[in-house]
Amino acid sequence: MIVWLDWPFGGGKTQTAHALLRRLPGSVVCDPEHVGFGLHRMLPPALRGDFQDLPAWRQGVFEVLDLAAARHPGVVLVPMTVTDPRYFAGTVGRLRERGHDVRHFALLAERETVLRRLRERGPGRGLRREGFAVSRLDGALAALRAPEFAEHLWTDRLPVSGVADRIAASAGLSLTPDPDGPLRGRLRRALVGVRHIRFG
Repeated sequence: MIVWLDWPFGGGKTQTAHALLRRLPGSVVCDPEHVGFGLHRMLPPALRGDFQDLPAWRQGVFEVLDLAAARHPGVVLVPMTVTDPRYFAGTVGRLRERGHDVRHFALLAERETVLRRLRERGPGRGLRREGFAVSRLDGALAALRAPEFAEHLWTDRLPVSGVADRIAASAGLSLTPDPDGPLRGRLRRALVGVRHIRFG
């Protein structure tokens, strides 16, 4: 099974993926951003735009996830924002056509909730360092409400562990108990956030 977590940029996809990873034995996180960053590094800076616009990104994501889902015995967790229906069809759609069981979740929240999460992401970053995410926020929230991006899950009043529980229940997956108390959970989320800071 592939569990694809789609969320406005900075909304908590990576935190949720790692919460599932900790509680879902045998699972693995496959992050399509790595394909995009690799393509960006190959291009001169002046030619770097949205890497999702590159057919090579969509083809690379499809090929890697097709291989991972076919050969890896556990669940493949994919934290990636895709809001363009054409690019959705070229990744999630193609994987489904290939015969993979892809469970797609659009993890939604109100605009102020996402902005608060962006402010809290990474030490000392604030919204000034989140220009790309903020510029795409309204479009992403609107696009992900469309029927083709279901299943929709509103997360405003759910902690990360609660979001993981809801996803697992919907996908028919059994999670191990969450061992983290409030303090340990907060520290763990901070560590995941620091490890996934993007420096351009």
